Amino acid sequence: MKRSITALIAATLVAATLTTTTASAAPAKHPKPVVKCEFTPTPENPAAKPVRRPSPVAKAKGTVDVYFLTNYGPFVVRMDRSGAPCGVHNFVHLVRSRFYDATQCFRLTNSARLGVLQCGDIYRQEEGGPGYKFPDEVSGKETYPRGTVAYGNQGPGTNGSEFFVVHSFANIPPNYSVLGHVIAGMDAFDRMVAAGIADPDQDGPPVKPIRILKVWAL
Repeated sequence: MKRSITALIAATLVAATLTTTTASAAPAKHPKPVVKCEFTPTPENPAAKPVRRPSPVAKAKGTVDVYFLTNYGPFVVRMDRSGAPCGVHNFVHLVRSRFYDATQCFRLTNSARLGVLQCGDIYRQEEGGPGYKFPDEVSGKETYPRGTVAYGNQGPGTNGSEFFVVHSFANIPPNYSVLGHVIAGMDAFDRMVAAGIADPDQDGPPVKPIRILKVWAL
């Protein structure tokens, strides 16, 4: 029964991706179809889940659709390899390693400056990464409108597994590598926000836990 439900959700989301389009930032230009990536171990912050470092070679062209099933409903992200080839390569690697399955998103914001859901930090907010880091892929022209998906970080060159989804807008500097955009399922984020945030400043844990049940990439 569970497989049938998952298959039905996948089929629905695939259909949505074929009929839905979204604006995206201008991709960076790469002269070759692949790029070299540098994934540096972080022994001071070991992996929160068993996962190997990705291969050092990433595709620099094409897109990949990543499907998320959460307790608030499904959503789909179309990731652009040309804009952040190492970032997308890493994200797909973590998805296929089941790093994000059965995890919780610990931060939800809905302030005048920032409206995002932050996920990918396994233990708690900004704690629990994959045991390595890699450089930013930014041009300085990045913007973060509703539906943008980007890596979170704790300073330059500290990308790992943490990411955020913009549910309204994010008035932040262009310091975060853009992975892609939600092309189906933004209503799931509207439900998350409507459920409330357990912080008077509207920046903290959601009132009702937000759980990523399963993620897969096609």
